[in-house]
Amino acid sequence: MSNTNSTLTRRDFLKTSCAAAAFFTFTGHGMVRTVFGESLTTGLSDPALQPKFTVDAPNALDPVFIYQPQNGVYRVAVKESKHMTGLVNPKNGRPLITRIFGYGYDDNRGVSWPGRTFQIKSTSAGGDAKTHVRWSNGLNGKKHLLPVDTSLHWCYSLEGYEDYTIKKNGIPIVTHLHGGHTDFQFDGNPEFFYSPDGKVRGPQWNYVDGGFTTDFYYDNDVPAGNLWYHDHALGITRLNVYAGMAGFYFVRDEFDTGAADNPLGLPAFPYELAYAIQDRMFMENGELFYPAFPGDPFYDDFITGEGAELPPDVFRGGGPTALAEFFGDHIVVNGKIWPKAAVEPRHYRMHLLNGTDSRFLVVRFRPVPGGATSLEGAGAPMPFLVIGSDQGLASAATQTDTLVIEPGGRYDIVFDFAQVPSGTRVILENIGGDAPFGGDFGGDLDPDDFFADRQTDRIMAFDVDIPLSSVPDNFDPLAIDIYGGNNEAVTNTRRVALFEGSDEYGRLQPLLGVAEPSIDAQGDLVSGAIAWHSPATENPALGGTEIWEIYNATGDAHPVHLHLVKFEVLDRFEFTADLVEQPVQQHNGAVGEGFRLENIIVGAPVLPMAEYVENAPKDMVTALPGQMVRIKTTFDKPGRYVWHCHILSHEDHEMMRVLQVVPGA
Repeated sequence: MSNTNSTLTRRDFLKTSCAAAAFFTFTGHGMVRTVFGESLTTGLSDPALQPKFTVDAPNALDPVFIYQPQNGVYRVAVKESKHMTGLVNPKNGRPLITRIFGYGYDDNRGVSWPGRTFQIKSTSAGGDAKTHVRWSNGLNGKKHLLPVDTSLHWCYSLEGYEDYTIKKNGIPIVTHLHGGHTDFQFDGNPEFFYSPDGKVRGPQWNYVDGGFTTDFYYDNDVPAGNLWYHDHALGITRLNVYAGMAGFYFVRDEFDTGAADNPLGLPAFPYELAYAIQDRMFMENGELFYPAFPGDPFYDDFITGEGAELPPDVFRGGGPTALAEFFGDHIVVNGKIWPKAAVEPRHYRMHLLNGTDSRFLVVRFRPVPGGATSLEGAGAPMPFLVIGSDQGLASAATQTDTLVIEPGGRYDIVFDFAQVPSGTRVILENIGGDAPFGGDFGGDLDPDDFFADRQTDRIMAFDVDIPLSSVPDNFDPLAIDIYGGNNEAVTNTRRVALFEGSDEYGRLQPLLGVAEPSIDAQGDLVSGAIAWHSPATENPALGGTEIWEIYNATGDAHPVHLHLVKFEVLDRFEFTADLVEQPVQQHNGAVGEGFRLENIIVGAPVLPMAEYVENAPKDMVTALPGQMVRIKTTFDKPGRYVWHCHILSHEDHEMMRVLQVVPGA
């Protein structure tokens, strides 16, 4: 049996002489990187013993999987259910069942992982002005499927909510349409959570006209795009999404219609595919596993290895505690482990969503003989075209053979399976590591950055074994010239920053903040790292167009997401700064440790990297360590939104800030 239940073994503090940290001088510690070693945890599923490429990959754009409204309303519930991932008992080959939380119809048709797909017409294509969704929370069980750390700043730890518990009041949820152009009341703000009976609801519900409602409205005055929806409840987003609460939301317009006769010649169903790529750990009985206790993967490095001291009156037996990041050793695509798809020798359009907690995917397509289950002896990476990203089609099709996809990011690609002979299997490969991403991948990674007997190097397989049909294959990459960038005049430049600190227990705590002293919403001067609950510092004027300079003062990359808006990624620069230690107030009044930047000097521009394709409207941007990345966006709706790191374990432990769009500012 292979030893695959690997975990972090240490955290290395980077020295100023190291190339990755050369941009900083330190007062205090600061930037850290994580590397992997191995450790065997009993009771976990061994991914090396699970079948590869035997189950079919569901297509999230299959017409039978698309939600249909009832009298103009989409009625969607969250419930607990049983799910077949393709896991088997390696001793007898029998299928294993996994309990999940899924989205689905609010009737007896059940829920699924991922949730069914929304496919909506833009108003420019004759669609309704808004999509009306009535969400319902059916998670009224006495416990979560996963261990909940109640020491975090979460729904039931807010002031006035301390007497509520999951056992008594059920699991709080609130759904966020990621990439939606949405009024703030319906955006899925983490403090808009609500319990199954609706009697417990977050403190921001007093902003909703007419009181409590779970009827949400999403604007359709947007171009075609690949959005997605997922839970966003305060402090438990990582757990609810891990349990299965996510799904696709596609907008179609007059160009990208989704039909075979679309004017751009884009491949349409069944030649258009949508895949949510996630990673998980499982118990030997098929149940989801999430580390939170002593002896679990990652615990030693993020808790004892950080010198954290967890008081036993808060953490009985040492947990459950949130850990700084999570990397699963099983790859799951649309709820199935390492699935396969049969294809014709023609162009296929694929929408790829990185729905993981912490893992940056670096994907390639490589040919292997029919039936192969590994990349041993695989052919060279094959070219494909990137035609769009998070919120729409690109300014031009970009050919590459390697693509970085950040957590929360989506890419729209076209792959031509006519490149290989009939009978060939093409494996979608991942050359990103099983560790926090610093910008390196493939042969540039340390061996400790990979799981032992690594199975996460492969995602799914495509078998080119269907005869070519008579359906025309009219894809023309020159037709992709949709995105023109943001051409509005800039009204403000805002400088924000990413930090790592520690909470009151000494646990690693990633934080957002300001790169230079700024005035917050209460008129106070603040600097450096700031926790989620503190007054807003990002308060753009309604109608304003801003350039955000995002300075990454940590040792790892972070996928940064802004709600409400789409943005243009402009460029990147090296920078130097002094990193100075300062206290950070926690949600409970305790004090943790953070940093601020002083003496920032912006250096040379970073040349564009072929593996990062960003010539399309984005709502995610990868902020690489030691770099400042610039984005440009327009804020056209007022209200309370958020911006955050989309490593879910980070946003649940304070790497999230209020984004308050202010009329007349």
